[in-house]
Amino acid sequence: MIEVQRICKSFGSLQVLKSIDLTIDKGEIVSIVGPSGAGKTTLLQIMGTLDKPDSGKVIFDGKDVTKYSDRKLSDFRNKNIGFVFQFHQLLPEFTALENTMIPALIGKKSKATAEKEAIKILELMGLADRKHHKPAELSGGEKQRIAVARALINNPMIVFADEPSGSLDTENKSELHSLFFKLRDELNQTFVIVTHDRQLADLTDRTISMRDGIIE
Repeated sequence: MIEVQRICKSFGSLQVLKSIDLTIDKGEIVSIVGPSGAGKTTLLQIMGTLDKPDSGKVIFDGKDVTKYSDRKLSDFRNKNIGFVFQFHQLLPEFTALENTMIPALIGKKSKATAEKEAIKILELMGLADRKHHKPAELSGGEKQRIAVARALINNPMIVFADEPSGSLDTENKSELHSLFFKLRDELNQTFVIVTHDRQLADLTDRTISMRDGIIE
């Protein structure tokens, strides 16, 4: 479904990624692990089209998206890719429902349609009763589940998560990890997760180990 071919990336004289090849299949939950500086987040950002490689290809269902213009790439990203970050990145002035709706509204869905779909996803997350609460009124685990809901609102091809449970306590970590597998089982959702959490990595279908810009 998703393939990266010979991806290289440097920042100045520092080569961060050294000819990376990787394939992700539909419905897989894949973890990427390795020490700090291994290139994990850079690879995730390139796969998620947030950054461009110096050379190589990122292919989604046979289409080389590295050739897309910035505008076409932005539209592709909105419709096909979801993101979850370590710190939820919710907008503090908006409710859980409004935060969840944002990518759908950016994608030009009507407010009524976006709200209906957001409520459905929040129900799946067990957060229907929290939909009118703002981030300051929510627990860390609830905020991160809303971030997942936001990532799913446009029914993306894949969700990329960068240390999604890194700021959570043990109980909320376990709940979030279980949620990823529930979403895979119920929605056939694909996840690629950068993590330092060995417990989460051990649960995933496949673990990619990186060191010094290469896959070990």
